[in-house]
Amino acid sequence: MSHTAELIAVGTELLLGDIANTNAQMLSQGLSQLGINVYYHTVVGDNPRRLRQAVEIAKGRADILITTGGLGPTYDDLTKLVLAECFGKELIHHAPSEERIRARFAAMGHEMTENNLQQAMLPEGCTVLDNDWGTAPGAAFFAQGTHVILLPGPPMECENMFRHRALPYLQALSEGVIASRTVKTFGIGESAAEALLRPLMNRLENPTLAPYAKPTGTELRITARAETEAEALERIAPVEEEVKAILGDKVIGVDVNSIQEVCLSLLQERGLTLGTAESCTGGMMASLMTDLPGASKVFRGGVVSYHEGVKAQVLGVPEEMLAQYGAVSPQVAEAMARGAKKLLGCDLAVSATGVAGPDPDERGNPVGLVFLGLAWEDQCIVQEFRAGNVARERVRRMSAQRGLDLVRRHLTGLL
Repeated sequence: MSHTAELIAVGTELLLGDIANTNAQMLSQGLSQLGINVYYHTVVGDNPRRLRQAVEIAKGRADILITTGGLGPTYDDLTKLVLAECFGKELIHHAPSEERIRARFAAMGHEMTENNLQQAMLPEGCTVLDNDWGTAPGAAFFAQGTHVILLPGPPMECENMFRHRALPYLQALSEGVIASRTVKTFGIGESAAEALLRPLMNRLENPTLAPYAKPTGTELRITARAETEAEALERIAPVEEEVKAILGDKVIGVDVNSIQEVCLSLLQERGLTLGTAESCTGGMMASLMTDLPGASKVFRGGVVSYHEGVKAQVLGVPEEMLAQYGAVSPQVAEAMARGAKKLLGCDLAVSATGVAGPDPDERGNPVGLVFLGLAWEDQCIVQEFRAGNVARERVRRMSAQRGLDLVRRHLTGLL
């Protein structure tokens, strides 16, 4: 049986824009992996009448209802009360939850006020979802043809409660096993990938194939249902190979998160080190690499040579070259890469110099023009990249990722 879920986030602060509803994104991703359809997200303020209306609407179009927020100890934490009323249940005191709440306050060395005991009032007959990450327990119950799951609002609590408490409950509702693999690409947009893959997508039923646009590159998620995980993965395997064949060198890996993660893995496998020389990207390539655990074993360091004097005095770019060609040129990109390799003592060095905007440079180079260099041994290549006349931050981000993709292509023999 296919299930349909609706998410209701409760909290006036969400409607005011004081915080973003990151819980909805996390829950939708988790439910999708279970093969549960999410057709609606609803956000309601701390108002019992409007929450009742939202619940009544959701009951008519979903058989799984997940709420986030409104489980705390204050007067406006009304989610449990309203949901219990909507589904004809009483709230009853749950002694083990009170004990857990008192123990948590004692462990923190804080005095517990009596209003915290409101959190131990739970819908009769519910499955209690113990909260090891906060004070408010969650709950799950089935009534009037609907599975209802109540989760706390703080994102860290909500994610842990979903992963470790709600997920087992939901898995028990599914027939068979859902498995998925994600093919990660770089350098191809969602629409272009979908156009190439549309014939394959149209003939698939189980597995299914769906593209998702991400800031780190388009993803193609292949999802299959079967009696066992091994059988589901067996269904996925030929589709995965077909996607790779269609998209070719745009595929950077399977079940990987980013181009920098792929670079780190390739450098580790080959026992090589990397350095960076950055102008327009302002250290973003170095930042992407050092965000990853284990980067210290392969990343030597980086030079942010924003000023021409730093290019000349630190990286050794000849001043006459800067005068003749300008900082935004293939000649300077090569000199920067070679200089960084020598200075940092690394096996490979990648450079970036370009125009991030918002205006063209003094030589008339357009916004989005970037030259990327890669030096290794006594060799160096330079590629021109045109990000287009887009926002400054996007030029920088795209250029940094392109620079690291140059490293990937070199290490995998694609250059």
